[in-house]
Amino acid sequence: MVAVTVIMATRRALSEKISDDTFSTPLENLDGTRSIALGGDMLIDLTVPMATGMPVYPGDPEVAVEPALTVAAEGVNVLRLHLGSQSGTHVDAPYHIDDALPTLADLPLDRFVGPAVVADVRGLPPRAPITPEALAPALASAGSRPGTILLIATGWAAHWGDEHYLAHPWLTAEAAELIVRSGTMTVGIDALSVDPTPAGEIPAHRVLCGAHAVIAENLRGLDDLLAAQTAGHEIEVFLLPLRLGSADGAPIRAVARVTAEAP
Repeated sequence: MVAVTVIMATRRALSEKISDDTFSTPLENLDGTRSIALGGDMLIDLTVPMATGMPVYPGDPEVAVEPALTVAAEGVNVLRLHLGSQSGTHVDAPYHIDDALPTLADLPLDRFVGPAVVADVRGLPPRAPITPEALAPALASAGSRPGTILLIATGWAAHWGDEHYLAHPWLTAEAAELIVRSGTMTVGIDALSVDPTPAGEIPAHRVLCGAHAVIAENLRGLDDLLAAQTAGHEIEVFLLPLRLGSADGAPIRAVARVTAEAP
């Protein structure tokens, strides 16, 4: 009980005092994300840890992280990694769903970095659709700033690693079309996919990738970004992928930078 109280107090401190310069060491948030102060601003890790047996999309390669070399045997520590391009927190390039669409290498770097706005759709039941109406307020804000990244907070990161994670909310085709019409070219979600899991059809992917947009999936820590956004702080997001040639996507280290002072 004492440990839970300490963690909750830390979370409240992050939400209520995100500009406080006393945050000089990493903080563990309630959902396991990491935060650290940087020159008064706050960096928040939005990435799930890469580990053997971690959740993957049904049919994707299983993840294994194991020693390849050790100090005891070879004088150095080196890990052997087995994973898919869509493992963990990752981005989808349009090529993910169509050979004729741009690969990861075809996309400009600025597609993976930019100011962010967070849409709050938390509280939806399992496997519920995310409608255009739910995204409209955030997209109205994003439309005023070219290059803005839309982050969709479903709250489903809380289910990472349990049997409910696959029962996440998902974007309707109409919601994806509204995103495209708004001019937003990068979308992130704290769930396994923007479409239902598993899915016979992937309409949200087809709409977004068909417009050459980038999709980031398996994010976490969006609750903290919502708290910062509500308090008036600016948010910048970095979703930089591994440099894989002709790739459909790649794992990323997703990080948000929250300004110390509200404008």
